[in-house]
Amino acid sequence: MIKEKLSFTCDVLLSHQQLACCDCYCGIPHQGNNVLIYSNKEIQRKPLLLTGHHGDISAMTFGKRSSPVTLCSASSEYIIIWDIQACQKRQEEGKRAAGTVIGTLLGNVVHLSFCSDDELVAVCSGTTIYVLNSKRQEVIYTLNGHLGFLTSAEFCPWNTNILVSTSEDRTFKVWDLKAGAVFYQSFVLGGSSLLSVLFLEEEEQLITGSTDGQMWCFSFDDDYKCHLVKKMDLQKMEKRYEMRQDTLSQPQDVAEQLVANKVEISKPVIQMASCGSFAEIQFGQEIDNSWFCVGSSNGLYVVELATSELLMVLYFKDNPTLNMTMAGSWSICVGSDKSMIVLVSSLFTPCVVLLELCLSNLRRTREEGGSGFSVFPSSPPLLESPLNAELKRKEPSHPKKKGAIKEKPLVFHSKVKSSGYNTTPRMTMFSAQTNAQKKTSPKKSIKHLGLLHSNYPEDSAAPTEPHTALNIANKQVSCLQYSGDGKKILCGLGDRSVLLYNSCLTGSPTAYIGHDKPVTSVSWSLCRQWWLSAAEDLSLRIWTKSSSEPAIILGSTFTSQAPESYNLFVTSAVTDGVKMWDLRTMRCVRRYENHVNLCHACSSAISPCGRFIASGSEDKCAYVYDIRASTYLHKLQRHSDTVLSVAFNPATPELLTGTLDGKLQLFQSSTGSHLSHDTSAAVLCISNVTA
Repeated sequence: MIKEKLSFTCDVLLSHQQLACCDCYCGIPHQGNNVLIYSNKEIQRKPLLLTGHHGDISAMTFGKRSSPVTLCSASSEYIIIWDIQACQKRQEEGKRAAGTVIGTLLGNVVHLSFCSDDELVAVCSGTTIYVLNSKRQEVIYTLNGHLGFLTSAEFCPWNTNILVSTSEDRTFKVWDLKAGAVFYQSFVLGGSSLLSVLFLEEEEQLITGSTDGQMWCFSFDDDYKCHLVKKMDLQKMEKRYEMRQDTLSQPQDVAEQLVANKVEISKPVIQMASCGSFAEIQFGQEIDNSWFCVGSSNGLYVVELATSELLMVLYFKDNPTLNMTMAGSWSICVGSDKSMIVLVSSLFTPCVVLLELCLSNLRRTREEGGSGFSVFPSSPPLLESPLNAELKRKEPSHPKKKGAIKEKPLVFHSKVKSSGYNTTPRMTMFSAQTNAQKKTSPKKSIKHLGLLHSNYPEDSAAPTEPHTALNIANKQVSCLQYSGDGKKILCGLGDRSVLLYNSCLTGSPTAYIGHDKPVTSVSWSLCRQWWLSAAEDLSLRIWTKSSSEPAIILGSTFTSQAPESYNLFVTSAVTDGVKMWDLRTMRCVRRYENHVNLCHACSSAISPCGRFIASGSEDKCAYVYDIRASTYLHKLQRHSDTVLSVAFNPATPELLTGTLDGKLQLFQSSTGSHLSHDTSAAVLCISNVTA
């Protein structure tokens, strides 16, 4: 899995110095002001020696383009650009390799980075960012604004005019190079300095990491205003990963004891790199490949961004043949031959190693161990389904006794005609019928359901427009559910009652009282005659109403999904966000955690079109997620308290929310289609109506 290709003993400690590594070459400082360039494919070949700096080299980086390969090195006196192929040619000719000075006297440089076309170089020195021309000595931009020393700066790969910087002041800034100003400044993310930043081009997101192992993922919209998608803790992720690994091989109590006895060490996010290409190699294009790796002090962590889980950890301690126990700095490059090239400097010794990591056999870890849970269907199979076939029980056959007299019935028919002694005698023997009509078979009455839509509008936007508000006398709304046709709403309350509303929230509701503790769940029946409720009193109660509408619970009579979609379902948990599970792989495939859920049981729901997930939140908002991405689409505000429950209308693009202080709010789609007369009252706004 890990192969050490080169081990180099330095004359000074390089524990916190930026090293340079690309697909073909790696650069190592030598004797302070010189650089040794090794070929990754021909390690035994004599290295290329680059001389020209007068002071000690403090940072290096390779360009993004594969040809020509350029290297930028920095000291307190000079910033120099080297053409590696040209320098090799000059060395073969017996001449001295020479570079181009593009900057002078810029101070103590801690980080360098190229833009996507290698035309610009970002230089981090103190609290100032210098953007230099890579062809000649020219300072194009000088950027100031951080309150602490800079730690890194990276160009946006899909827009060269955007630069993101991190600092010891625990914030990052998004710079507009054309305007020379800050587009976006983050809040103080944590208690430790930010070290690195990574762009995910396909998802248009950025990730930043700190010295205490915290990582924040932000969406990067067209207006470059970042929205927090999720927060990850490397140490907690590692504990969950180790618990899963130990549970597979040992009893659970022993595994928990082993994890508890392990010594915890600091896990700084020193360097990050995208490794999505390995996901494509393993699982094809249809699988989400938002994988990235994190170089920390004790090894390399492979993270799946969609689920915020570790797929693999490559520890130095598991490879005793390596000349590395603790890392100080990383330089990670994804190779072209299903491998990853990594240059690592030791934290405590003057040593640098070049490693080749083979991740082609990487397999997704499964959520195994623990008690787990079961999933049951919410509707019966189709009439023609073979699951409805009844198996007839075969009665055991007893051997016949020989010589026994066989009993025979006196009558050989199952029915015997009466003798007629007790009936009135017939006076008319024959009467012809001249008006006889042909009997017709009774037809089944066709019941018109009065559907609101023939099909659920699949091209509508998510319901985000405030429409109707209702106050239920300060009663906690614990659960909500629409009927199958979207005309009725069940509301379970914290005062042990259940209210039955029209979908437009007009008129007085019907109250059902019977539970001894707060109601936690309500559900309509499949036979249109009953509905049930569950409460904290550990009882399940079935209620009946002769005029109730038919109901179907499971993806609705107004829309249908692809067969593969029915393998997905979501669960909510306090402090653990919303998870989407796949029955085919028996594991979590995506996590949604923008909403706040620390103490209350906030519910979630999937829209009938299968494109959105709604979740309650404790920050007085409801969140609407895109089911294909972990970031939220809309943050529905204007709630007066914690949003405990959410429900989608199965017939029309509507979202209903219920709060802790007993208020209902209805949201409609801004591009939704017109409603029929059955719910025309829904366009009226109702506020502060007491049930």
